[in-house]
Amino acid sequence: MKVLAAMSGGVDSAVAAARAVDAGHDVVGVHLALSRMPGTLRTGSRGCCTVEDSNDAWRACDKLGIPYYVWDFSERFKEDVVDDFIAEYEAGRTPNPCMRCNERIKFAALLEKAIALGFDAVCTGHYAKVIRDEAGNPELHRAADWAKDQSYVLGVLTHQQLEHCIFPLADTPSKAEVRAEAEARGLSVAKKPDSHDICFIPDGDTRGWLAERIDMTPGEIVDAEGKSLGKHEGAHAFTVGQRKGLKLGTPASDGKPRFVLEIRPKENKVIVGPEALLAVDELRGIRISWAGLPIAEAEAGTEFDCMAQVRAHGDPVDARARVEAQVDGSNVLVATLIEPMRGVAPGQTMVIYQGTRVLGQATIDSARSTAWDPSLVS
Repeated sequence: MKVLAAMSGGVDSAVAAARAVDAGHDVVGVHLALSRMPGTLRTGSRGCCTVEDSNDAWRACDKLGIPYYVWDFSERFKEDVVDDFIAEYEAGRTPNPCMRCNERIKFAALLEKAIALGFDAVCTGHYAKVIRDEAGNPELHRAADWAKDQSYVLGVLTHQQLEHCIFPLADTPSKAEVRAEAEARGLSVAKKPDSHDICFIPDGDTRGWLAERIDMTPGEIVDAEGKSLGKHEGAHAFTVGQRKGLKLGTPASDGKPRFVLEIRPKENKVIVGPEALLAVDELRGIRISWAGLPIAEAEAGTEFDCMAQVRAHGDPVDARARVEAQVDGSNVLVATLIEPMRGVAPGQTMVIYQGTRVLGQATIDSARSTAWDPSLVS
C-alpha cells in the first residue's frame, strides 16, 4: 500500500515507519507543524511538536530512505485544539487536548489530506491494534503491552478512519523492545525521552497559561452544604478532584483535606468537600462516537455490559451502559458504574470497552453521585 507515516520525532513513530517499510509498503514520512507559539519552539520544550522533534523526524526518514515532508496544520490546531481547550475551561469543564488533537488533527485533517493525495493508509506509533471481524469490519483493540496501551486516546476514531489506520507497534510486548530495535536500526531517537505534558503549554503551568487567556473574576468557595469558606481568584483555574491551591486557611472540622467537587462558572462558585464526596456512580456523556460499527445493543438503546475508562492510564471500571435518545434528537451515553470512580470531571472523555475492544467514546457532561446532592448548594 501507499502509506503516509506520521512522524512525531519520537522513537515510537520512527520504529513504526521502519516496520511499514519492512512490510513492503511505499512509505512517505510527514511531520505536523502544529504550533507557532514561541515557547514550543525552544530547546527543552516538553511537548511533541517542537523544532527539535521536526529535525529528529527528518533524521529518521533519512535513515530509512523515505521521503520527508512537513505539513503546516498550525492554524487548524489553534482553532480545533487550543481554542477548544480554552472554551472548555471557560465552561467549567476539564478537556483532554490530546483526544481532541487525535480526533480533529491527526486522524481527521491528516487522514483527509492523505486520502486526497492518493495514500491508502496512515501509519502511526500508537500502541493499539486494529482487528477485522468475520465480515471484514475494523475494530479497535488494546495493544499487547497494557502498560503502554494508547487505545483510550484513539477511542475517538470512527469506522471510516479505522479503515485507513495502521499501528505497527500493536503486538510489541514492551517499550524497551522498541528502543532496542531503534538502536539496532541506527535511529538517533532510540534513547529519546517520551514527550509529556500539553504540547502548547511547554512549561507545564496550565493555571498560569489559562490566566493569560481567560478573564479571572474573584468569587466564593463554598462547602457541600453551601456554606461560604473563602474566596478564589477565578473559578476557571480549578478542576474537579483538585486538593492543592485552595488557600482556605481554616481546616475542615474533621481535620481532613478538602477537594474540589464542582465548578459553577456562571455563578463563579467553587464547591469543595471531603474526598468521599468525589465518588460518582453514574456518567452521562454527549457527542458520542463509535470506534467501528456500534454494537446491536447500542443501536437498539438497550443496556449492555462494558468497562468505562476516563483517563489515558486509568483503571477501567465495570459498568452497565445504554444510549438514551433526547427530545432534541441527540443521544446521551449513560454508564452506571458497578464500583464508584473518584474525581471525574465534566469535559473528560469516557471510553467504553468490551474485553480488549474499544466500543466508543463520549464527552462527560455530568458525573452523578449517590453520596452527595449538588442541589443542596444554591
